[in-house]
Order: sequence, then C-alpha cells, then structure tokens
Amino acid sequence: MTHSARPSRPVRHFMTLGLGVLLLLLSAPGFAQAAEPSALGGILSLAGGGGDTPELSLSLQLLLLLSLLTLLPSVLLMMTAFVRIIIVLSILRQAIGLQQTPPNQLLVGLSLFLTFFVMQPALADINRTALQPFVTDSISAEAAIGNAGDVLHGFMLANTRKADLSLFADLAGEAPFAGAQDVPMRVLMPAFATSELKTAFQIGILLFLPFLIIDLVVATVLMALGMMMVSPVMIALPFKLMLFVAVDGWALVMASLAQSFASG
Repeated sequence: MTHSARPSRPVRHFMTLGLGVLLLLLSAPGFAQAAEPSALGGILSLAGGGGDTPELSLSLQLLLLLSLLTLLPSVLLMMTAFVRIIIVLSILRQAIGLQQTPPNQLLVGLSLFLTFFVMQPALADINRTALQPFVTDSISAEAAIGNAGDVLHGFMLANTRKADLSLFADLAGEAPFAGAQDVPMRVLMPAFATSELKTAFQIGILLFLPFLIIDLVVATVLMALGMMMVSPVMIALPFKLMLFVAVDGWALVMASLAQSFASG
C-alpha cells in the first residue's frame, strides 16, 4: 500500500497562505476564532497533513494551491496600499499629457515597490507574530493566520473613513460595533477599497490643477496670437515637463504618497 507524498515545507507555507486568504475573505477579524473549530481543523489538516484526516495527494495539493493563489491579486488590491498608489500615478501621467510614458508595466512595478515600502511595518509585524513562530513550530497554522489577519485588519481600519465604514455596516445590516476589532472583514474590505478610491482621486485632483493651469495659459496665448492650427497640447507638454522636473516631482509625489498612509 502506497502512501501519498507529503509536501515540502515551502509548499506547506504557500498552501497555508492560500488557505489564510480564503479564511480572510469569509471570516471576521479574528479569522480562526470566527470559524468552526472542527471545520477549520479539517481544512488545515488536509493542507498540512496533520491530525487523523487522510492527506490529499501531492498533485491535488498543488492544484489546490494554484487555485487559491488566484485570490492573491484581489488581496493585493483590497487590503494594501496598492490601489491608492497606482491610481495617483496613472492620474499624474494623464495630467502631464503623456499617454504611454512611463509605460504601464513601469507604473505597476513602481506601485508594487512603494506598496512594500508603505506596508513594511505591517509586514514586519506579520513576520514577527505569525511567520517566524509558525516556521519554528511555536504556533499552529490557525494561530498564524489569525495573527496575520489582525495586523492587516489594523492597517485597513486605520486608513478607512468612518463614513465609508458606517455605509457598508448599514448595507450589511450590522449593529454598531463595540470596538475596532469587532468590525468584520466583509464590512471592512469594501469600506477600505471605497475610502482608498476617494483618497486617490482627491490627491489626483491636486496633482492635476497646476498642469491644467499651464494648459489654459498656453491655449489662451495661442488663441491671442491667432495660431489656431497649433496644438496647445504639443506646446504645453515641454512646459509641464520642465515644471515637473524643476520641482523634483517624482520625489515629491512618492514622499507624499508614502506619508498619506496611517499605520495600523
């Protein structure tokens, strides 16, 4: 009788991360505490091979892992600083008048690295309270998922407007919360995303105004000179680039974005 292959530790870690994402989407801020202990134990047992539950074969475990990893882009968008950063940088490119410069791949990469920079305190807390204790077998996977979820919950709550939180709480039919930790993820995640969109557009408006003034001045001058056939966009673009470079615009935008986030 052959036994199913036991996954290596890196595979177990990725599977635990994927399961954590699934639990994160379905449970309250305590994650593991809000789920049924028996059901949660069965899921983790299938993923990690613990307990008396029969293990899945390695091929099925890898298939489950790859399926759960498809949720990670949604987690990146819904639970980190990425949304605000990528929207502001895209609006900035439009305000300058550049259609494909910087290219989309560069904006996404820059947004990812700035997201990691902004999220560094939260990532350090997750590493200290969840990842390292789990790697050293000090805590269970269930406890590690709960600790990581609490850190992300705090970051999201610190950057969510109370009005947006109240809106989605009313839509979900939730009673007033006794404390911040009582806000469930199914309310906090859409409220956080909505709040980030509003903040990103507010920053984008402030970035757009000086470039809009340059466009208006150039268009007015060309009209006064009778140069109707000359495109104001082509004339204004060098002036907008010179202004942006003169004030060290990229450094100002990056610093302002990084400082606009509140720590959890």
